[in-house]
Amino acid sequence: MPKDHYISQVHLRNFYSPDCNKYMYAIRKLDLSEFRTPSGAVCRIMDGSTNAFVLNSREIEVFLKDIEPNYNSALEKLRTNKIDTDCIYTIAGFVAYVTTCSPTAMRIQTSPIEKTIEAAVAVMDKQGLLPPSPPILDNKSLTQLIQGDIIKVQVDPKYTQAIGIKQILRVVANLGNCRWEILHNNSETSMFFSSDFPVALEKTSDPRVYNKVIPLAPDLAIRIKPDSSLDRKQLDLSFSRFSYRNCKINHKKIVKLNRLIVRCAEDLIFYNNDFSWVKRFVDKNRHYRIEPQ
Repeated sequence: MPKDHYISQVHLRNFYSPDCNKYMYAIRKLDLSEFRTPSGAVCRIMDGSTNAFVLNSREIEVFLKDIEPNYNSALEKLRTNKIDTDCIYTIAGFVAYVTTCSPTAMRIQTSPIEKTIEAAVAVMDKQGLLPPSPPILDNKSLTQLIQGDIIKVQVDPKYTQAIGIKQILRVVANLGNCRWEILHNNSETSMFFSSDFPVALEKTSDPRVYNKVIPLAPDLAIRIKPDSSLDRKQLDLSFSRFSYRNCKINHKKIVKLNRLIVRCAEDLIFYNNDFSWVKRFVDKNRHYRIEPQ
């Protein structure tokens, strides 16, 4: 059985320490334990890309063959302002995979389906479409059993991953037709972090909409701004609606973005220099994670 990386090794290797080109630094939000690690030792699950709900159980790996080998060249195009369709596809593909197939994505996407099932059960109970439970359960309705935590609705996270796999190109098209900000970080003492879920959510003036901030390397990140006017049913992989601007960000903004990256991470934070302030910074922001409401 393969050990599949849900955060690609080519991404993580960009966060290797300049003092040691075979390791990056890592810290856990759970207990603040610190360690050095190669990319191959973290963010991996046995058979993580295998999905029995999909006809070709390894279908997502076929998609990744067009993403991971082109990741570093896409970064160079972002740095040198030579962005083309291949660059957009590669970066959007990386983000799409993380936001649909990683363990954090599956956890986030499972809860709404469970709540939908519970709501459907309540409607069916009111309409008398479901029989009462047996006497051993006091003849309670299914809604009462759910509300009393006697029965729990659980959705297999692999099912939500399968939905993501089948919609992956549409997600790529949606991401690639948004407005991007290319965030250039020239600081040598406050580089971007990455994590086991390197897609931070950033509030906007519209409470229904969140920007996505994605660290790509210690010196480079992007902010993807959703476009509410975009026709999400169109599979536009020519990215005709794509627009971007370059932004050189100061120390204050770097700190703000790193705070988001830490808060949205599931547990592991990665960085390329063992600065003394990192542990204190993570400690202040570790009691957060993304939860659906």
